[in-house]
Amino acid sequence: MPKGKEAKGTKLTLKAAKNAIQITRDGRRRLILSNMGLTIFPKCLFKLTNVDELDLSRNQIQKLPDNIGDFSSLRWLDLHSNKLESVPESIGNLVGLTHLNLANNYLTSASLPSSLGSLSNLKSLNLGMNQLDALPPTMERLVDLQELALFDNLFVKLPDFVKILRKLTKLNVTRNPLTHVKEKNERMKKKMAEPKEEVYLIHESSLCQTCLQKCKAQRERITMRGRGDGSTVFHVKKKKAFSGLLTPNSVASVTQDVWRVKDKVKNKKIK
Repeated sequence: MPKGKEAKGTKLTLKAAKNAIQITRDGRRRLILSNMGLTIFPKCLFKLTNVDELDLSRNQIQKLPDNIGDFSSLRWLDLHSNKLESVPESIGNLVGLTHLNLANNYLTSASLPSSLGSLSNLKSLNLGMNQLDALPPTMERLVDLQELALFDNLFVKLPDFVKILRKLTKLNVTRNPLTHVKEKNERMKKKMAEPKEEVYLIHESSLCQTCLQKCKAQRERITMRGRGDGSTVFHVKKKKAFSGLLTPNSVASVTQDVWRVKDKVKNKKIK
């Protein structure tokens, strides 16, 4: 941040910009001009031909200069949270860029230049929080791209070339009206709305005489079904009952502890 920060909305001087340059641990020259209320791109920055990283985020810049591509030393450019409505074609000349952040602006698909595909060294591209529903087909040439952020946009379908970017390991497309996501959500809602059959496992001793007779009759109908008409006969094998389920029963193993408790209480009452 420049010494004696200027009032918001005023013109940035070359001296103030020079004072803001920092040297990173790896020897790069970083210029941070974030949240200064800048409404235009400071033209004086073009005189700083040795700046590697430029942060102009959280300002109110509405337009980038047509000759932004002359800033050839840039390797890292952060313009997120401005008021940009377009990106000039000359940005494709910044072939040294490895990181580009254009998130949270007013960009549309028509305002993205085809020259983005010329940024052959780009590894990270953030286009989130804009008004995009498509990407320039030339971006299929970004073979080194590893991270692509498209969150909070208007994508119904992602470009096919995204699938062929072999080095792409991080893709953020959350909060987009993607068709396949909508279809999946609809299927889930429909499935949740379907009536579900519930099966309850209870011990015979818990049934009244009438219910017990109905269950036995149903079991006999299943066993007898198909006899005499050539269909398959289903035999229901009666499983051995274990008093109090002290011995594991495969169909009631999850309730063993409950029945053990009931059995103990019952034995105490008998005594």
